[in-house]
Amino acid sequence: MTDEFDTEIYYDDDANSAKIDDRTVAVLGYGSQGHAHAQNLADSGVDVVVGLRESSASRSAAEADGLRVATPADAAAEADVVSVLVPDTVQPAVYDDIEDGLEPGDTLQFAHGFNIHYGQIEPPEDVDVTMVAPKSPGHLVRRNYENDEGTPGLLAVYQDATGEAKSEALAYAKAIGCTRAGVVETTFREETETDLFGEQAVLCGGVTELIKTGYETLVDAGYSPEMAYFECLNEMKLIVDLMYEGGMREMWDSVSDTAEYGGLTQGPEIIDENVRQNMEETLEGVQNGEFAREWIVENQAGRPAYHQHKQRDIEHEIEDVGAELRDLFAWSEDEETADEETEQERVSADD
Repeated sequence: MTDEFDTEIYYDDDANSAKIDDRTVAVLGYGSQGHAHAQNLADSGVDVVVGLRESSASRSAAEADGLRVATPADAAAEADVVSVLVPDTVQPAVYDDIEDGLEPGDTLQFAHGFNIHYGQIEPPEDVDVTMVAPKSPGHLVRRNYENDEGTPGLLAVYQDATGEAKSEALAYAKAIGCTRAGVVETTFREETETDLFGEQAVLCGGVTELIKTGYETLVDAGYSPEMAYFECLNEMKLIVDLMYEGGMREMWDSVSDTAEYGGLTQGPEIIDENVRQNMEETLEGVQNGEFAREWIVENQAGRPAYHQHKQRDIEHEIEDVGAELRDLFAWSEDEETADEETEQERVSADD
């Protein structure tokens, strides 16, 4: 462990592999996270069975990777640790299928706390409930493991019926390669609420709206769509990469003095107190469950608003301009291949 941060961070030496060596782990789902967890666990010597529907298109892939496959119900009944790695919207239905197979002392494990935190899944009191969440897409979790590298992750214990929940979760995290890089201890509430807020206010919702608004402002002022795209979207990756590698200071030190002065003075004018107030309201909606209830009802109704919003975003002019400009770059073919692989993982994740 390290004392450099307020939160606990665990590494390989903090994890006892024996806590999972004699356990059978059922990995439910074989999408982005599922395939990585299952293969890494198996390569670490853990007994793994993959839980997939009989009609699942991922069954052949899991079997080709040398893994045993059973239905989710049969896999859960056999296992001591059940890792639920299907999408949030699918989890309650899957849980209904596996609930009878859970025995006292078993572990129900997640990679995201949504359904536990918002009460969509209510586990029995005699099982451990934990979270091991790599902070990376599954294909990188797998690649890093194969390269003897690690992927940072999160660990949380919601329910400790056996007194061994944390030790077993650490052993699981080690088996998939997370403790090589460091595992940060959190709670189901903190992980869920910060994750949802970050997605909505900054990473997905905030950034995309900022980009589109900047693009529209330039185009409406008479500048070419191509220039607007380059300045408001294309160069975003360059800036984010700098911040990712060395924080905001690295970014400021790397751009021109003109860019730094303009950004430092005008940034707070754009992202002002009104934006902060809007963010606080978004956070409140996450904390009080308003967003969760809305999303649950949206799925029950067949996702009408979801599809409407998604279509509106697809039809934005910036997407057409970007598609044409990206063809100019040498990396476009590699990017297209990566997009296809990501879509395949998204489809198989529904299993």
